[in-house]
Amino acid sequence: MGSVGLLYVGAVLFINGLMLIDVVPGRSAAAMNLFVGGMQVIFPTIIIMQSGGDPAVVLGASGLYLFGFTYLYVAWNILTGASGEGLGWFSLFVAGCAVVYGILQFTLFDDPVFGVIWFSWAVLWFLFFLVLGLGKEQLTRRTGWFTLLLGIFTGAIPALLLLSDGYATGATEGIIAAVLGAVLLAISWVLGRPVERAAPAHVTDPAIPH
Repeated sequence: MGSVGLLYVGAVLFINGLMLIDVVPGRSAAAMNLFVGGMQVIFPTIIIMQSGGDPAVVLGASGLYLFGFTYLYVAWNILTGASGEGLGWFSLFVAGCAVVYGILQFTLFDDPVFGVIWFSWAVLWFLFFLVLGLGKEQLTRRTGWFTLLLGIFTGAIPALLLLSDGYATGATEGIIAAVLGAVLLAISWVLGRPVERAAPAHVTDPAIPH
């Protein structure tokens, strides 16, 4: 994934995370989803058309569509009021593909850090499936926090490192990334605990004898 595209993936995940934890209204998040979704569909199409059929280039660009269609799907649901089941089941498909892309990062590209990043995205999109596809609404806030944090740690930070020529990968970095991913999931589980609403106080009607 290109560093510029990755930066904006981080941005849209950050916004969508805020939407899931009820900080940003859905309609306010639609524009970013349209912008990044369109970018993640148009750019890989151009890359593939100019690749000359190079399998490595086509493979590298192909994964971008998974994200592009996700964000366009999110925008569609927001703007039309459509239910989320279709997006949820599409997210299950994305999660499965992300596992494959993660494995390929280890086996073909020798990039453990991005292998872990792809696995982290697989977990996130599986959570989207649980929330939207299966209606596990109790996981919404936890998924929102995980979305927000992954936007920073698997989107913005790696993109900025790539853009500044500071990115490094290897076994040690991969282990650190895996531990960080587990920590972020744990933090999300704590921060995203369902908010318990206090029961309304019982008011005694003085007209009713006790």
